[in-house]
Amino acid sequence: MTFFTLNNKTNLFSIITVFLFVLISFPAFADVNNGDTAWILTSTALVLLMTLPGLALFYAGLVNSKNVVSVLMQHFSLACVVSVIWVVAGYSLAFTEGNAWIGGLGNIFMNSIELETPSGSIPESLFATFQMTFAIITPALMIGAFVERIKFSAMLIFLSLWVLIVYAPVTHWVWGGGILSSWGTMDFAGGIVVHATAGTAALVTALTLGKRRGFPKSITPPHSPILTMIGASMLWIGWFGFNAGSALSAGSGAGMAMLVTHISAATASLVWMFIEWKRFGKPSLIGIVTGMVAGLATVTPASGYIGVPGGLILGFLGGLLCYLAVDYIRGKLQIDDSLDVFAVHGVGGILGTLLVAFLATSTFSGLGLAEGQTGLSQFLIQLKAVVITVIWTSFFTYLILKLTSLVVSLRVDEQEEIEGLDLRSHGEKGYHSD
Repeated sequence: MTFFTLNNKTNLFSIITVFLFVLISFPAFADVNNGDTAWILTSTALVLLMTLPGLALFYAGLVNSKNVVSVLMQHFSLACVVSVIWVVAGYSLAFTEGNAWIGGLGNIFMNSIELETPSGSIPESLFATFQMTFAIITPALMIGAFVERIKFSAMLIFLSLWVLIVYAPVTHWVWGGGILSSWGTMDFAGGIVVHATAGTAALVTALTLGKRRGFPKSITPPHSPILTMIGASMLWIGWFGFNAGSALSAGSGAGMAMLVTHISAATASLVWMFIEWKRFGKPSLIGIVTGMVAGLATVTPASGYIGVPGGLILGFLGGLLCYLAVDYIRGKLQIDDSLDVFAVHGVGGILGTLLVAFLATSTFSGLGLAEGQTGLSQFLIQLKAVVITVIWTSFFTYLILKLTSLVVSLRVDEQEEIEGLDLRSHGEKGYHSD
Protein backbone atom coordinates (compact mmCIF):
# COMPACT_ATOMS: atom_id res chain seq x y z
CA MET A 1 0.00 0.00 0.00
CA THR A 2 2.79 2.35 0.88
CA PHE A 3 4.50 1.53 -2.44
CA PHE A 4 1.55 2.64 -4.55
CA THR A 5 1.09 5.84 -2.53
CA LEU A 6 4.73 6.71 -2.97
CA ASN A 7 4.52 6.09 -6.72
CA ASN A 8 1.38 8.18 -7.00
CA LYS A 9 3.04 11.08 -5.19
CA THR A 10 6.12 10.70 -7.37
CA ASN A 11 3.99 10.68 -10.54
CA LEU A 12 2.09 13.76 -9.40
CA PHE A 13 5.35 15.57 -8.71
CA SER A 14 6.64 14.63 -12.17
CA ILE A 15 3.49 15.92 -13.85
CA ILE A 16 3.69 19.27 -12.03
CA THR A 17 7.38 19.59 -12.92
CA VAL A 18 6.71 18.96 -16.60
CA PHE A 19 3.79 21.43 -16.61
CA LEU A 20 5.91 24.20 -15.05
CA PHE A 21 8.70 23.48 -17.53
CA VAL A 22 6.28 23.91 -20.43
CA LEU A 23 5.02 27.24 -19.07
CA ILE A 24 8.55 28.54 -18.63
CA SER A 25 9.71 27.27 -22.02
CA PHE A 26 6.72 28.70 -23.95
CA PRO A 27 5.70 31.96 -22.24
CA ALA A 28 3.97 33.27 -25.37
CA PHE A 29 1.09 30.87 -24.92
CA ALA A 30 0.54 32.20 -21.41
CA ASP A 31 0.81 35.87 -22.52
CA VAL A 32 -1.59 35.85 -25.48
CA ASN A 33 -5.22 36.48 -24.54
CA ASN A 34 -7.78 34.94 -26.89
CA GLY A 35 -10.40 37.63 -26.21
CA ASP A 36 -7.99 40.48 -26.89
CA THR A 37 -6.69 38.71 -29.97
CA ALA A 38 -10.20 38.22 -31.35
CA TRP A 39 -11.03 41.90 -30.85
CA ILE A 40 -7.85 43.18 -32.53
CA LEU A 41 -8.35 40.75 -35.42
CA THR A 42 -11.77 42.36 -35.88
CA SER A 43 -10.38 45.88 -35.42
CA THR A 44 -7.68 45.27 -38.02
CA ALA A 45 -10.30 44.28 -40.58
CA LEU A 46 -12.38 47.34 -39.64
CA VAL A 47 -9.47 49.75 -40.13
CA LEU A 48 -8.67 48.28 -43.55
CA LEU A 49 -12.37 48.66 -44.38
CA MET A 50 -11.92 52.38 -43.73
CA THR A 51 -9.60 52.65 -46.73
CA LEU A 52 -10.93 49.85 -48.91
CA PRO A 53 -13.61 50.63 -49.82
CA GLY A 54 -14.66 53.32 -47.29
CA LEU A 55 -12.34 56.25 -47.99
CA ALA A 56 -12.03 55.26 -51.65
CA LEU A 57 -15.79 55.55 -52.17
CA PHE A 58 -16.04 58.66 -50.00
CA TYR A 59 -13.51 60.48 -52.20
CA ALA A 60 -14.73 58.93 -55.46
CA GLY A 61 -18.19 60.40 -55.00
CA LEU A 62 -16.77 63.88 -54.44
CA VAL A 63 -14.87 64.17 -57.74
CA ASN A 64 -15.96 64.60 -61.34
CA SER A 65 -17.34 61.45 -62.96
CA LYS A 66 -14.44 61.39 -65.45
CA ASN A 67 -11.98 60.94 -62.55
CA VAL A 68 -13.75 58.37 -60.38
CA VAL A 69 -11.68 55.39 -61.58
CA SER A 70 -8.43 57.26 -60.93
CA VAL A 71 -9.39 57.90 -57.30
CA LEU A 72 -10.31 54.26 -56.72
CA MET A 73 -7.10 53.11 -58.42
CA GLN A 74 -5.00 55.42 -56.28
CA HIS A 75 -6.46 54.01 -53.06
CA PHE A 76 -6.22 50.36 -54.06
CA SER A 77 -2.68 50.55 -55.40
CA LEU A 78 -1.51 52.60 -52.42
CA ALA A 79 -2.86 49.99 -50.00
CA CYS A 80 -0.82 47.33 -51.79
CA VAL A 81 2.39 49.38 -51.97
CA VAL A 82 2.29 50.53 -48.34
CA SER A 83 1.65 46.98 -47.15
CA VAL A 84 4.90 45.83 -48.76
CA ILE A 85 6.83 48.88 -47.53
CA TRP A 86 5.57 48.28 -43.99
CA VAL A 87 6.84 44.70 -44.06
CA VAL A 88 10.20 45.58 -45.59
CA ALA A 89 11.18 48.52 -43.36
CA GLY A 90 8.25 50.65 -42.13
CA TYR A 91 7.35 48.52 -39.11
CA SER A 92 10.97 48.23 -38.04
CA LEU A 93 11.57 51.99 -38.30
CA ALA A 94 8.45 52.68 -36.27
CA PHE A 95 8.54 50.03 -33.55
CA THR A 96 12.05 48.60 -33.27
CA GLU A 97 14.28 50.09 -30.59
CA GLY A 98 16.51 52.76 -32.07
CA ASN A 99 16.92 56.29 -30.76
CA ALA A 100 14.55 59.08 -29.78
CA TRP A 101 13.86 60.04 -33.40
CA ILE A 102 13.76 56.84 -35.41
CA GLY A 103 13.56 53.12 -34.82
CA GLY A 104 16.22 50.64 -35.87
CA LEU A 105 16.51 48.22 -38.76
CA GLY A 106 16.72 45.12 -36.62
CA ASN A 107 13.31 43.93 -37.76
CA ILE A 108 13.42 44.54 -41.50
CA PHE A 109 11.21 42.13 -43.41
CA MET A 110 9.69 41.46 -39.96
CA ASN A 111 12.41 38.87 -39.52
CA SER A 112 12.01 38.65 -35.74
CA ILE A 113 8.27 37.97 -35.78
CA GLU A 114 7.49 34.31 -35.29
CA LEU A 115 4.26 32.41 -34.66
CA GLU A 116 4.56 32.58 -30.87
CA THR A 117 6.04 36.09 -30.56
CA PRO A 118 3.78 38.16 -28.27
CA SER A 119 3.15 41.90 -28.16
CA GLY A 120 1.36 42.54 -24.91
CA SER A 121 -1.66 40.25 -24.81
CA ILE A 122 -1.84 39.69 -28.58
CA PRO A 123 0.53 38.09 -31.12
CA GLU A 124 3.08 40.51 -32.56
CA SER A 125 2.06 39.40 -36.03
CA LEU A 126 -1.39 40.81 -35.30
CA PHE A 127 -0.03 44.03 -33.78
CA ALA A 128 2.14 44.57 -36.86
CA THR A 129 -0.86 44.01 -39.15
CA PHE A 130 -3.07 46.34 -37.10
CA GLN A 131 -0.43 49.06 -37.35
CA MET A 132 -0.08 48.35 -41.06
CA THR A 133 -3.70 49.39 -41.61
CA PHE A 134 -2.92 52.73 -39.93
CA ALA A 135 0.07 53.16 -42.22
CA ILE A 136 -2.22 52.51 -45.19
CA ILE A 137 -4.99 54.97 -44.37
CA THR A 138 -2.72 57.89 -43.39
CA PRO A 139 -1.27 58.59 -46.86
CA ALA A 140 -4.60 57.56 -48.38
CA LEU A 141 -6.21 60.52 -46.61
CA MET A 142 -3.80 62.79 -48.48
CA ILE A 143 -5.18 61.69 -51.85
CA GLY A 144 -8.11 64.02 -51.28
CA ALA A 145 -5.80 67.05 -51.53
CA PHE A 146 -4.56 66.39 -55.06
CA VAL A 147 -7.26 64.39 -56.86
CA GLU A 148 -7.98 65.10 -60.53
CA ARG A 149 -4.51 66.47 -61.32
CA ILE A 150 -1.65 64.33 -59.96
CA LYS A 151 0.19 61.86 -62.19
CA PHE A 152 -0.32 58.27 -61.03
CA SER A 153 3.38 57.39 -61.06
CA ALA A 154 4.21 60.55 -59.11
CA MET A 155 1.60 59.65 -56.49
CA LEU A 156 3.13 56.20 -55.96
CA ILE A 157 6.70 57.50 -55.64
CA PHE A 158 5.77 60.44 -53.42
CA LEU A 159 3.60 58.53 -50.95
CA SER A 160 5.97 55.54 -50.79
CA LEU A 161 8.80 57.82 -49.68
CA TRP A 162 6.46 59.76 -47.40
CA VAL A 163 5.53 56.66 -45.42
CA LEU A 164 9.21 55.95 -44.68
CA ILE A 165 10.44 59.50 -44.12
CA VAL A 166 7.45 61.12 -42.39
CA TYR A 167 4.96 58.56 -41.13
CA ALA A 168 7.32 55.93 -39.68
CA PRO A 169 9.43 58.39 -37.65
CA VAL A 170 6.40 60.20 -36.20
CA THR A 171 4.87 56.85 -35.30
CA HIS A 172 8.10 55.98 -33.49
CA TRP A 173 8.02 59.30 -31.63
CA VAL A 174 4.55 58.69 -30.23
CA TRP A 175 3.91 54.93 -30.10
CA GLY A 176 7.37 53.40 -30.51
CA GLY A 177 9.02 54.84 -27.41
CA GLY A 178 10.49 57.91 -29.11
CA ILE A 179 10.84 61.56 -28.18
CA LEU A 180 7.16 62.49 -27.87
CA SER A 181 6.46 59.39 -25.82
CA SER A 182 9.18 60.37 -23.36
CA TRP A 183 7.50 63.75 -22.93
CA GLY A 184 4.23 62.07 -21.96
CA THR A 185 2.35 63.10 -25.11
CA MET A 186 -1.22 61.81 -25.24
CA ASP A 187 -2.32 60.44 -28.61
CA PHE A 188 -4.54 57.43 -28.20
CA ALA A 189 -5.35 56.57 -31.81
CA GLY A 190 -3.61 59.02 -34.13
CA GLY A 191 -4.43 62.72 -33.76
CA ILE A 192 -0.73 63.43 -34.24
CA VAL A 193 0.45 60.26 -35.97
CA VAL A 194 -2.36 60.11 -38.54
CA HIS A 195 -4.38 63.31 -38.80
CA ALA A 196 -1.80 66.03 -38.08
CA THR A 197 0.70 64.44 -40.48
CA ALA A 198 -1.80 63.70 -43.26
CA GLY A 199 -3.52 67.07 -42.93
CA THR A 200 -0.30 69.06 -42.93
CA ALA A 201 1.16 67.09 -45.83
CA ALA A 202 -2.08 67.51 -47.78
CA LEU A 203 -1.90 71.28 -47.46
CA VAL A 204 1.76 71.39 -48.51
CA THR A 205 1.03 69.14 -51.49
CA ALA A 206 -1.96 71.19 -52.61
CA LEU A 207 0.12 74.36 -52.52
CA THR A 208 3.01 72.73 -54.36
CA LEU A 209 0.91 71.18 -57.15
CA GLY A 210 -1.23 74.25 -57.64
CA LYS A 211 -4.94 74.54 -58.33
CA ARG A 212 -7.08 72.49 -60.66
CA ARG A 213 -8.08 74.12 -63.94
CA GLY A 214 -10.85 76.61 -63.34
CA PHE A 215 -10.68 76.52 -59.54
CA PRO A 216 -12.81 77.70 -57.84
CA LYS A 217 -15.43 78.93 -60.33
CA SER A 218 -15.47 76.09 -62.85
CA ILE A 219 -15.17 73.13 -60.46
CA THR A 220 -18.20 70.87 -60.81
CA PRO A 221 -20.06 69.71 -57.68
CA PRO A 222 -19.59 66.15 -56.37
CA HIS A 223 -20.84 63.77 -59.05
CA SER A 224 -22.26 61.16 -56.63
CA PRO A 225 -23.32 62.07 -53.09
CA ILE A 226 -24.62 58.49 -52.92
CA LEU A 227 -21.12 56.99 -53.24
CA THR A 228 -19.82 59.52 -50.74
CA MET A 229 -22.49 58.62 -48.18
CA ILE A 230 -21.82 54.88 -48.59
CA GLY A 231 -18.10 55.46 -48.12
CA ALA A 232 -18.73 57.71 -45.12
CA SER A 233 -20.87 55.04 -43.48
CA MET A 234 -18.04 52.52 -43.87
CA LEU A 235 -15.64 55.05 -42.37
CA TRP A 236 -17.93 55.51 -39.35
CA ILE A 237 -18.16 51.77 -38.76
CA GLY A 238 -14.47 51.19 -39.40
CA TRP A 239 -13.52 53.97 -37.00
CA PHE A 240 -14.67 51.79 -34.10
CA GLY A 241 -11.74 49.52 -34.93
CA PHE A 242 -9.49 52.55 -35.35
CA ASN A 243 -10.22 54.08 -31.93
CA ALA A 244 -11.55 51.26 -29.75
CA GLY A 245 -9.03 48.87 -31.30
CA SER A 246 -6.21 51.16 -30.16
CA ALA A 247 -6.87 49.98 -26.62
CA LEU A 248 -5.22 46.74 -27.84
CA SER A 249 -7.53 44.79 -25.57
CA ALA A 250 -11.20 43.90 -25.30
CA GLY A 251 -11.70 45.61 -21.94
CA SER A 252 -13.64 48.55 -20.57
CA GLY A 253 -11.26 51.05 -22.16
CA ALA A 254 -12.23 49.85 -25.62
CA GLY A 255 -15.89 50.14 -24.72
CA MET A 256 -15.60 53.77 -23.60
CA ALA A 257 -13.46 54.65 -26.63
CA MET A 258 -16.16 53.25 -28.89
CA LEU A 259 -18.90 55.18 -27.10
CA VAL A 260 -17.20 58.58 -27.21
CA THR A 261 -16.20 58.00 -30.83
CA HIS A 262 -19.82 57.47 -31.82
CA ILE A 263 -21.05 60.43 -29.78
CA SER A 264 -18.51 62.80 -31.31
CA ALA A 265 -19.33 61.70 -34.87
CA ALA A 266 -23.08 62.12 -34.36
CA THR A 267 -22.72 65.51 -32.68
CA ALA A 268 -20.38 66.93 -35.31
CA SER A 269 -22.67 65.70 -38.09
CA LEU A 270 -25.60 67.60 -36.63
CA VAL A 271 -23.54 70.75 -36.05
CA TRP A 272 -22.38 70.79 -39.69
CA MET A 273 -25.88 70.08 -40.96
CA PHE A 274 -27.50 72.88 -38.95
CA ILE A 275 -24.85 75.41 -39.96
CA GLU A 276 -25.49 74.67 -43.64
CA TRP A 277 -29.24 74.63 -43.11
CA LYS A 278 -29.11 78.05 -41.51
CA ARG A 279 -26.68 79.46 -44.05
CA PHE A 280 -28.05 78.06 -47.30
CA GLY A 281 -31.62 77.14 -46.41
CA LYS A 282 -31.11 73.43 -47.10
CA PRO A 283 -29.22 70.66 -45.28
CA SER A 284 -26.96 68.68 -47.62
CA LEU A 285 -25.93 65.03 -47.57
CA ILE A 286 -22.33 65.96 -48.41
CA GLY A 287 -22.36 68.38 -45.48
CA ILE A 288 -23.63 65.99 -42.84
CA VAL A 289 -21.19 63.22 -43.78
CA THR A 290 -18.28 65.67 -43.85
CA GLY A 291 -19.28 66.76 -40.36
CA MET A 292 -19.18 63.12 -39.30
CA VAL A 293 -15.58 62.76 -40.50
CA ALA A 294 -14.64 65.97 -38.67
CA GLY A 295 -16.10 64.60 -35.43
CA LEU A 296 -14.26 61.32 -35.83
CA ALA A 297 -10.92 62.99 -36.58
CA THR A 298 -11.31 65.32 -33.61
CA VAL A 299 -12.09 62.62 -31.06
CA THR A 300 -9.40 60.19 -32.28
CA PRO A 301 -6.44 61.36 -30.14
CA ALA A 302 -8.62 61.70 -27.04
CA SER A 303 -10.87 58.65 -27.39
CA GLY A 304 -9.07 56.46 -24.87
CA TYR A 305 -8.73 59.17 -22.22
CA ILE A 306 -12.11 60.91 -22.04
CA GLY A 307 -15.67 60.25 -20.89
CA VAL A 308 -19.04 61.03 -22.41
CA PRO A 309 -18.88 64.82 -21.77
CA GLY A 310 -15.60 64.95 -23.67
CA GLY A 311 -17.16 63.15 -26.63
CA LEU A 312 -19.97 65.70 -26.81
CA ILE A 313 -17.61 68.67 -26.50
CA LEU A 314 -15.18 67.42 -29.13
CA GLY A 315 -18.03 66.61 -31.49
CA PHE A 316 -19.49 70.09 -31.15
CA LEU A 317 -16.18 71.93 -31.49
CA GLY A 318 -14.92 69.63 -34.24
CA GLY A 319 -18.03 70.19 -36.35
CA LEU A 320 -17.94 73.95 -35.81
CA LEU A 321 -14.22 74.69 -36.19
CA CYS A 322 -13.62 72.31 -39.08
CA TYR A 323 -16.55 73.90 -40.95
CA LEU A 324 -15.03 77.34 -40.38
CA ALA A 325 -11.63 76.03 -41.52
CA VAL A 326 -13.11 74.70 -44.77
CA ASP A 327 -14.78 78.02 -45.41
CA TYR A 328 -11.58 79.96 -44.71
CA ILE A 329 -9.08 77.77 -46.60
CA ARG A 330 -11.24 77.13 -49.66
CA GLY A 331 -13.22 80.36 -49.71
CA LYS A 332 -10.97 83.07 -48.32
CA LEU A 333 -7.49 81.75 -49.11
CA GLN A 334 -8.66 79.87 -52.24
CA ILE A 335 -6.24 77.00 -51.65
CA ASP A 336 -7.27 73.99 -53.70
CA ASP A 337 -7.02 71.31 -51.05
CA SER A 338 -9.58 69.56 -53.21
CA LEU A 339 -11.50 67.52 -50.62
CA ASP A 340 -10.62 69.60 -47.54
CA VAL A 341 -8.11 67.20 -46.01
CA PHE A 342 -6.31 69.78 -43.88
CA ALA A 343 -9.46 71.58 -42.77
CA VAL A 344 -11.17 68.37 -41.65
CA HIS A 345 -8.40 65.97 -40.66
CA GLY A 346 -5.59 68.37 -39.85
CA VAL A 347 -7.64 70.88 -37.90
CA GLY A 348 -9.77 68.19 -36.27
CA GLY A 349 -6.84 66.00 -35.25
CA ILE A 350 -4.86 68.92 -33.85
CA LEU A 351 -7.90 70.27 -32.00
CA GLY A 352 -8.53 66.94 -30.28
CA THR A 353 -4.82 66.55 -29.50
CA LEU A 354 -4.76 69.88 -27.68
CA LEU A 355 -8.08 69.62 -25.86
CA VAL A 356 -7.44 66.13 -24.46
CA ALA A 357 -5.20 67.84 -21.90
CA PHE A 358 -8.32 69.29 -20.26
CA LEU A 359 -11.03 66.81 -21.24
CA ALA A 360 -9.10 63.86 -19.78
CA THR A 361 -9.39 65.38 -16.29
CA SER A 362 -11.99 64.27 -13.76
CA THR A 363 -13.82 67.59 -14.26
CA PHE A 364 -15.10 66.18 -17.57
CA SER A 365 -15.35 62.56 -16.37
CA GLY A 366 -12.04 61.68 -18.01
CA LEU A 367 -9.63 58.96 -16.93
CA GLY A 368 -7.17 61.47 -15.51
CA LEU A 369 -3.70 62.74 -16.41
CA ALA A 370 -0.32 61.29 -15.55
CA GLU A 371 0.87 61.84 -12.01
CA GLY A 372 2.13 65.37 -11.46
CA GLN A 373 0.50 66.80 -14.59
CA THR A 374 -2.10 69.54 -14.67
CA GLY A 375 -4.32 70.51 -17.57
CA LEU A 376 -2.05 73.41 -18.44
CA SER A 377 1.23 71.47 -18.22
CA GLN A 378 -0.22 68.66 -20.33
CA PHE A 379 -1.53 71.20 -22.84
CA LEU A 380 1.97 72.61 -23.28
CA ILE A 381 3.31 69.11 -23.93
CA GLN A 382 0.56 68.53 -26.51
CA LEU A 383 1.22 71.88 -28.16
CA LYS A 384 4.95 71.24 -28.40
CA ALA A 385 4.29 67.81 -29.90
CA VAL A 386 1.95 69.27 -32.52
CA VAL A 387 4.38 72.04 -33.48
CA ILE A 388 7.33 69.68 -33.96
CA THR A 389 5.17 67.25 -35.96
CA VAL A 390 3.84 69.98 -38.25
CA ILE A 391 7.35 71.36 -38.87
CA TRP A 392 8.82 67.91 -39.60
CA THR A 393 5.92 66.97 -41.87
CA SER A 394 5.94 70.26 -43.78
CA PHE A 395 9.67 70.24 -44.47
CA PHE A 396 10.00 66.63 -45.53
CA THR A 397 6.76 66.57 -47.53
CA TYR A 398 8.00 69.48 -49.62
CA LEU A 399 11.44 67.88 -49.97
CA ILE A 400 9.94 64.55 -51.10
CA LEU A 401 7.74 66.33 -53.64
CA LYS A 402 10.76 68.08 -55.09
CA LEU A 403 12.73 64.83 -55.24
CA THR A 404 9.80 63.11 -56.93
CA SER A 405 9.57 65.90 -59.51
CA LEU A 406 13.17 65.14 -60.52
CA VAL A 407 12.06 61.67 -61.56
CA VAL A 408 8.62 62.34 -63.03
CA SER A 409 6.42 65.42 -63.42
CA LEU A 410 3.94 65.78 -60.56
CA ARG A 411 0.95 66.94 -62.61
CA VAL A 412 -0.77 65.43 -65.60
CA ASP A 413 -0.70 67.57 -68.75
CA GLU A 414 -3.48 70.03 -69.45
CA GLN A 415 -5.22 67.88 -72.04
CA GLU A 416 -5.34 64.91 -69.68
CA GLU A 417 -6.84 67.08 -66.98
CA ILE A 418 -9.50 68.28 -69.42
CA GLU A 419 -10.40 64.80 -70.68
CA GLY A 420 -10.19 63.20 -67.24
CA LEU A 421 -7.67 60.87 -65.67
CA ASP A 422 -9.79 57.75 -66.02
CA LEU A 423 -9.34 57.20 -69.75
CA ARG A 424 -5.99 58.90 -70.23
CA SER A 425 -4.22 57.34 -67.21
CA HIS A 426 -6.00 54.02 -66.80
CA GLY A 427 -7.89 53.32 -70.01
CA GLU A 428 -11.18 52.82 -68.17
CA LYS A 429 -14.38 54.69 -67.50
CA GLY A 430 -16.42 54.68 -64.34
CA TYR A 431 -19.72 54.93 -66.21
CA HIS A 432 -20.86 53.80 -69.66
CA SER A 433 -23.94 55.20 -71.36
CA ASP A 434 -26.22 52.82 -73.29
